[in-house]
Amino acid sequence: MAQGTILSSVHRALSIGLLALARVGQPGAVVAQQAAVQVIPWPAQVEVTGEPLTFAGAPVIAVLNPADAELVLLAHQAAAILAEPLGRPGRVAVTPGQGPVVLLSVDPAFPDTSAEAYQLIADGNGVRISARGHAGVFYALQTLRQMVRPAPPDGWTVPEARIVDRPRFSYRGLHLDVSRHFFSVTEVKRYVDLMARYKLNRFHWHLTDDQGWRIEIKRYPRLTRVGAYRKETILLKNFDPYVGDGIRHGGFYTQEQIREVVAYAAERQVTVVPEIEMPGHALAALAAYPELACTPGPFEVGTRWGVYDDVFCPTERTFAFLEGVLTEVMELFPGRYIHVGGDEVTKVRWHASEAAQAVMRREGLADEEALQSYFMRRIEAFLSAHQRRLIGWNEILQGGLPPEAAVMSWQGTSGGIAAARAGHDVIMSPGDYLYFDHYQGDPASEPLAWGGFNPLERVYRFEPVPDSLTAAEATHVLGAQANMWTEYVPTDAQLEYMVYPRALALAEVVWSPRETRNWAGFAARLPAELQALGRLGVRYRSWEPGGGVKP
Repeated sequence: MAQGTILSSVHRALSIGLLALARVGQPGAVVAQQAAVQVIPWPAQVEVTGEPLTFAGAPVIAVLNPADAELVLLAHQAAAILAEPLGRPGRVAVTPGQGPVVLLSVDPAFPDTSAEAYQLIADGNGVRISARGHAGVFYALQTLRQMVRPAPPDGWTVPEARIVDRPRFSYRGLHLDVSRHFFSVTEVKRYVDLMARYKLNRFHWHLTDDQGWRIEIKRYPRLTRVGAYRKETILLKNFDPYVGDGIRHGGFYTQEQIREVVAYAAERQVTVVPEIEMPGHALAALAAYPELACTPGPFEVGTRWGVYDDVFCPTERTFAFLEGVLTEVMELFPGRYIHVGGDEVTKVRWHASEAAQAVMRREGLADEEALQSYFMRRIEAFLSAHQRRLIGWNEILQGGLPPEAAVMSWQGTSGGIAAARAGHDVIMSPGDYLYFDHYQGDPASEPLAWGGFNPLERVYRFEPVPDSLTAAEATHVLGAQANMWTEYVPTDAQLEYMVYPRALALAEVVWSPRETRNWAGFAARLPAELQALGRLGVRYRSWEPGGGVKP
């Protein structure tokens, strides 16, 4: 078939899909569609057009434009993706030929302008995937992964359907704290792989904190030589009296390993957002470079959880140090956002420090809250000069928000609401819905966790856009993110147990249209995907249809 004819048919099919939206958007119709097409996250539009299709032999993956190197790479990714549900890889033919075809195309004239949007048509000719951008093709393949099933003896089956899909939010995030407990490059890559499977596209990598500095900075080698290791870790929750486990813990990522993870994520349409904490949660850095504190020290890398009083002193020496750190960070991470923390900054040392008070007098600052705002404005100006954007936890609102900063609202949604009303972009990340270090069931039958209670259904019912925002203010809500703090998560097995299946609920919250989200439909689609995760060896928390849970 000629390229023009194929594109014409694709556009015609897309128009039909758009006209069908009102019909398939009705609650009863959505439930019926979800029974036939078991996909998480649920697509924007689905129309089941016939009975399931069965094809003989392995799928043949072809591309409409063989000169598009990235599309050819996606064809090879498709072969590996389809190997998972079918038990054997598809065959890459690049150009259409004989056999059941999965045809991939990138079309600059695709009606939806989003690079992440796509259309997938499964009919008697095979599967045709089209999109404006390569990201859309990648996401279509994640959908197809969940749709296909093996058909003995050597074939495969797929629902006959037309899917027109795009994400609701541009920022669909999942966080991992590697400071409290360190995770290897292999474990981080697996974390990214599972994110991409469910169309999550922002990996927030929490790399520094009181209990460990995890990123190599070549101009400051003591950050990893000293700051990457703590002498022991507090045992369970024995805060008073303190009892340590006596086991040295630590590790860090070399710059080469950082580049490796960033490239690996990019191939899966995931952008890595690094977090370098400041001005608080800085004890590991102060242990390496005590001259950056407001008191003489000495300091040691934190062995307890919680908040420490020792923070970066707002001196020119400190700003020069942080600019040096951020310069190397920006060289490693090409994404737009650099997360700088800004949370839980105690002001005890600043209040007693002549150096900090001198800055306040010089700058005409009323109090230490205004000093924190000054600190953040200095860092934002540096990042902006390098075409990057500062993002911080909602405490950066204290004393006044830097002009171009984005806010990640974790203490409920009020900080996000305030920021959106002030014209700032927001990522909603409230702890009472999206903290995956909280319990999923009765603490008596669950692994030790930080506290709180965030079961699967509670995560699913979170709505990122508060009703109190106007339509204009709501455009500043870029999306949502779940956070995985690891004080009580020392192993990869426990990490997966805490994240899955809750990350599947998050994925549907940030991808699917609000009006099609339905807990009953999600719960009905979940068992099939949990079986798929089980085949991958993911150690997820078991879940029983009907809402019951078991450890």
